[in-house]
Amino acid sequence: MFKSLSRSIFVLFTVLTITACSSGGVKRISTDEEVALSDRWNDTDSRLVAEAMMGEMLTFPWYRQYKVEHDGNPTVIIQSIRNKSHEHIPVDTFINDIKRSFLKEGKVDFVVSGEEREDIRTEREDQEMNAAEGTTAEFGQEQGAQFALSGTINSIVDSNGDQRVTFYQVDLKLINMTTNREVWNGQKKIKKLADKGFF
Repeated sequence: MFKSLSRSIFVLFTVLTITACSSGGVKRISTDEEVALSDRWNDTDSRLVAEAMMGEMLTFPWYRQYKVEHDGNPTVIIQSIRNKSHEHIPVDTFINDIKRSFLKEGKVDFVVSGEEREDIRTEREDQEMNAAEGTTAEFGQEQGAQFALSGTINSIVDSNGDQRVTFYQVDLKLINMTTNREVWNGQKKIKKLADKGFF
């Protein structure tokens, strides 16, 4: 009887614990709504920095000059954007925000780089061997990039125990791949102040 009572109390305790932990609930919110649960880099920072920097990039002389001298859009390849900050920042998300902000305007084209490019070439080889004639992607038709984009994300953290200031600086540059000339250099800064208990 004692074992049965102990088992019943244990089951009741477990149910109450699970109920208490799940009582807060979860609700869906808009992905455009900013939710700052900490002073860390978040999805809103990524999107706003990408949109601001890409908008500025198109106002520099290189873009107007290219459009005067060429038909179509300039083609950009993203070489590397390195996270040199104090925290883990998903750089791939930031790169996709950069691409999306450009592509939705229809003013710049992108070509893939690195492993993604190799994967596509492997797929093209597979098609050559296995796909029906006339349906394969041709070799030697890849679009070259005229410009290469690269940069870094840096941060500085300062704290006195009661407050903390987190500073982020994103530096990006665009290089003309024919001349190695730096045609654009952009910088975006974010500063966040957090009180004790928020970090």
